[in-house]
Amino acid sequence: MSDFIPVNEPLLNGNEKKYLNECIDTGWISSEGPFIKKFEESVSKQVNRQYGIAVSNGSVALDAAVLALGIGKGDEVIMPTFTIISCAAAIVRAGALPVLVDADPYTWNMDVNQIESKITKRTKAIMVVHIYGLPVDMDPVLRIAQKHGLQIIEDAAEMHGQLYKGKPCGSFGDISTFSFYPNKHITTGEGGMILTNEEGIAEKCRSLRNLCFKPGRRFVHEELGFNFRMTNLQAALGLAQLERLDDFVAKKRKMGALYHSLLEDAEGIQLPLKATEFADNIYWVYGIVLEKEIAFDAEEAMKRLSKLGVGSRPFFYPMHQQPVFAKMGLFKNEQYPVSEKIAERGFYVPSGLAITEQQIKVVSEKLKEVLTA
Repeated sequence: MSDFIPVNEPLLNGNEKKYLNECIDTGWISSEGPFIKKFEESVSKQVNRQYGIAVSNGSVALDAAVLALGIGKGDEVIMPTFTIISCAAAIVRAGALPVLVDADPYTWNMDVNQIESKITKRTKAIMVVHIYGLPVDMDPVLRIAQKHGLQIIEDAAEMHGQLYKGKPCGSFGDISTFSFYPNKHITTGEGGMILTNEEGIAEKCRSLRNLCFKPGRRFVHEELGFNFRMTNLQAALGLAQLERLDDFVAKKRKMGALYHSLLEDAEGIQLPLKATEFADNIYWVYGIVLEKEIAFDAEEAMKRLSKLGVGSRPFFYPMHQQPVFAKMGLFKNEQYPVSEKIAERGFYVPSGLAITEQQIKVVSEKLKEVLTA
């Protein structure tokens, strides 16, 4: 239907066409083009990192990050159960074991108080994943990692422009990753970035993304790599987007504030936290969790919203409940009640950068209609 409000729509009205036309006019459309280096340097500078390695998407950024740190068979990596499967998949594909912790009921991020009890002699790293708009409380994680000699993989896929105590998300891990999927604050259509301050790690990631060609001798390989390359077209798009990041962040926060003002009197729902002591919400998405007094779950709420012309998406499905991992014998009999609740009763409403104030008002009205039906 023409008046259906989509869950996400990006803004592409800056220099995107200009830079894409430059790619076409010069013939540089592959991964060898000049926008790649410009984009890598610009993202690195934005998050105070020495090295950026552009890749084809955020999921493969995690694959490369895990491998670049030397994580493999017999190793363990502590991570949240409430996240996208890409995080656990990267660990499993490397031959290592994901060790899960539950979510915090208010921020929806990993409960950092559960991390230390999960450490064993096989633990090699902590994978931090910033969820939905607020960063993980990093200071305790950094202390634990230093105390136990662990590496940190920081998945900042949803955190373009977000700060933790004034420092950019994406600057905390031994290795950090971003995604540039269309629903992110910066998009390249598909795309990702690996960031680090360690030259050796950066070189390893560059090799992994380009089939591990032997230096100085193309088509000779001492290791198996991947084709994780980003194209010059994608990087051109990303550079144009990055130029407007501050405006995008301000727009998202304005969106979140308007939703709050319209929904704070609605009964039976948990709204996102506006802020914590270490960050103001960046509202990558605007999430809703149905409280127990609402008789139906998120799936039913989304069906009802769709009938009223409003798009929505479910929250992440916990790793310990994923059928694919059950088949592998992982996470047997493990329970994480907070993650289970928010996965069953959580969803997010339209919150893309192109959303209008009028659309936000319509979504809020329709949501209230669903809740009181």
